[in-house]
Amino acid sequence: MTNGGRYSRHIEETPVKRHRFRVFFRIFKYMFEHPALITFALCLMLLSNALVLTGPQLSGKAIEAIEPGIGAVDFSRVFYYCGLMAAFYAASSLLSYVLSVTMIHLSRSIVARMREQVFDKLMKLPVSYFDKNQTGDIISRMSYDIDTINASISNDMLQICSSIITIVGSLVMMITISPLLVLVFVITIPMSVLFTRYKSKKIQPLFRRRSAKLGELNGYTEEILSGHRTIKAYHREDTMIGRFDGYNDESIEAYYNADYQGAMIGPTVNFINNLSLSFISMFGGVLYLFNLTSLASISTFILYSRRFSGPINEMANIISELQSAASAAERVFRLLDEPEETHDINGAVELTAPRGDVDAENIRFGYYEDREILHGISFDAPAGKTIAIVGPTGSGKTTIINLLMRFYDPNSGTIRVDGSDTLTLTRKSLRRAFTMVLQDTWLFGGTIAENIAYGKEGATREEVVAAAKAAMIDDYIESLPDGYDTVITEDGINLSKGQKQLLTIARAMLPECSILILDEATSNVDSRTEVKIQSAMAKLMEGKTSLVIAHRLSTVRDADMILVLHNGDIIERGTHDELLRCGGFYASLYNSQFN
Repeated sequence: MTNGGRYSRHIEETPVKRHRFRVFFRIFKYMFEHPALITFALCLMLLSNALVLTGPQLSGKAIEAIEPGIGAVDFSRVFYYCGLMAAFYAASSLLSYVLSVTMIHLSRSIVARMREQVFDKLMKLPVSYFDKNQTGDIISRMSYDIDTINASISNDMLQICSSIITIVGSLVMMITISPLLVLVFVITIPMSVLFTRYKSKKIQPLFRRRSAKLGELNGYTEEILSGHRTIKAYHREDTMIGRFDGYNDESIEAYYNADYQGAMIGPTVNFINNLSLSFISMFGGVLYLFNLTSLASISTFILYSRRFSGPINEMANIISELQSAASAAERVFRLLDEPEETHDINGAVELTAPRGDVDAENIRFGYYEDREILHGISFDAPAGKTIAIVGPTGSGKTTIINLLMRFYDPNSGTIRVDGSDTLTLTRKSLRRAFTMVLQDTWLFGGTIAENIAYGKEGATREEVVAAAKAAMIDDYIESLPDGYDTVITEDGINLSKGQKQLLTIARAMLPECSILILDEATSNVDSRTEVKIQSAMAKLMEGKTSLVIAHRLSTVRDADMILVLHNGDIIERGTHDELLRCGGFYASLYNSQFN
């Protein structure tokens, strides 16, 4: 738990109840963004199924040529219809191949669009969302859940649409052959539908749980991988393996329960449909005895009944996959439906040419309604002055920064920049007035020059080098084989903590901002290096309103004002010398560090 209890482990296991029709309707909306591909796919599907459905008719005609008896078989008709049937099936297979390729292209476009929307959404979500959701679970939604939807679109949706066409076509053909034999399906089809409906309701929550448990497993894995050094340092490998086994067992159990229940549908429906074949053979024989039908008609009807029941079996078999896709889609759509960072109020104004005057009046705030972190604090930070905020861990120092940057808004009270309430300013212009150096360094995969230039759009190489020199990191960069073009590995793993901190300081020196936030900015720098970069920091702070959060009180001696925060209240304020003379809380903190 950090930042005054801000972070809490939070994974939604029970999704918002949303009718499955709405989920699939939203998926279909993505599909119909590509009308040309959809139209082409439907044409291929109709033509392919029409060719397949013609096959039993040709088979019946071939049997009619055999039916007259031994020595009376018209082999030329038999070979003609059999050859025609083979050609139709071959053409249908070719069209099915083209259809599969078309659906792959369609699903690829949909997945690309969906991932873009999810990533764009993540960029618009408030900081609070990431405080309450594990990174691994969010990644699981972007990767596994969307991949599951992709598989459903490219395979399951195609199968269902094709099955519906085959079922309807086969039913029409069977009615034309023998309406009496069709009555057999009046018994078997309701049995299949009722059983499938019953089992689907049972397995829906199982697949929801499966997706949620996988998100938990991914979240825990990401947490462990990011902290593997700490785990090894404390020799807690066995403990973490034990916890992982717990998450893994829960995930495997959820997978098993969902797949086991889903696997029961296909064989049961297949059994019911096979009963229909037995009934058709029996009743067909009775009709033949009374000369109400022919062997060719019975044979053709049986082939169409296989065409009719086969898709029903296939649809039953993919019910579990559809349930999995629906559960995955619910998680993705729930993320897309998350409320974005609140929009600027109507009439919000741009903060132009900010001087850097900052003041807070009676600020109250809590990350949760029942737990207040800041209890009515007030302070002034005049333009160009340095204000230090000190206090024990959990006292609310970083929370003040979150409020200044409008990562969160106060429950009550007012924060003003240049006399304007920050709520009346556009977030973009407000945040442009700040530059930050945080305790937690963040570097992305790219060159050193690109990481430094991140602080200013369009920064030149000369500006990057000048910033690096000011941050006392230029000599180290130049000693590397590729200099500023050296590629930083993931999270800067090929740099020391101090070097990463210096790079972030260099990054902060590029933008021309009026307000500077230093949140334990030298916490990863040794004392000797800290002394060396004090002049660079002083240069960075020139002309800026500087808000400095520090535990090492040696870094705040020269501050124009020191605010001492304790349990969400400012209990002391004054210069370093004034606070020492008072002999209060600050003095005890200072003396504990230096005496």
